Amino acid sequence: MTLTLNNGANGAAVFGGRFGERAIEILDEAPSDVFAREALLDAAFGASRFRKTAERLRRGRLPARGLAFAAKDAGALVGTVRLWSIEAGDVPALLLGPIAVAQTHRSRGIGRRLMAESLFHACVGGHSAVLLVGDAPYYEAFGFSRRHTLQLSLPGPVDEARFLGLELRSGSLAQAKGLVRPTGAIDLNEFRRAA
Repeated sequence: MTLTLNNGANGAAVFGGRFGERAIEILDEAPSDVFAREALLDAAFGASRFRKTAERLRRGRLPARGLAFAAKDAGALVGTVRLWSIEAGDVPALLLGPIAVAQTHRSRGIGRRLMAESLFHACVGGHSAVLLVGDAPYYEAFGFSRRHTLQLSLPGPVDEARFLGLELRSGSLAQAKGLVRPTGAIDLNEFRRAA
């Protein structure tokens, strides 16, 4: 499949696939996407997603400003990715995830496009590094490597082979040592719901 980028409505990144397929838009996530995003994540990962160690770094926080994206097909949300502000030891960084694509839209390059858009915007936004927990063979294609996280630990159990980092600025993770912790803005709505 060849990706064709165009500027769509509202500055959205638009790409098409095989002849006859509708173009998929990559947009900034909107407040109206919340329910569709949660349903997509439930379908992709189930209730166990809330028990993952990476979730501890997201819980009660807002995504990093300008770094939450939605893939839409004719207005319907079919993919999602978010990045979150963290500190890797004492080094400011981002945590990527979760990323998910609807079952009906998999194998069309949407996940790769979401990754590319999110990493591009993180770089342009002046961020220097991104961490994630995921399948190394998939994420290595984007430059992620275990070597960047060898001196770091997460606040819970994790398969270390899946704990990967990417330097958006060369050498940014060279001195990163210690515990990864959340630093992003607190989601006041989540605390209100819990009260």
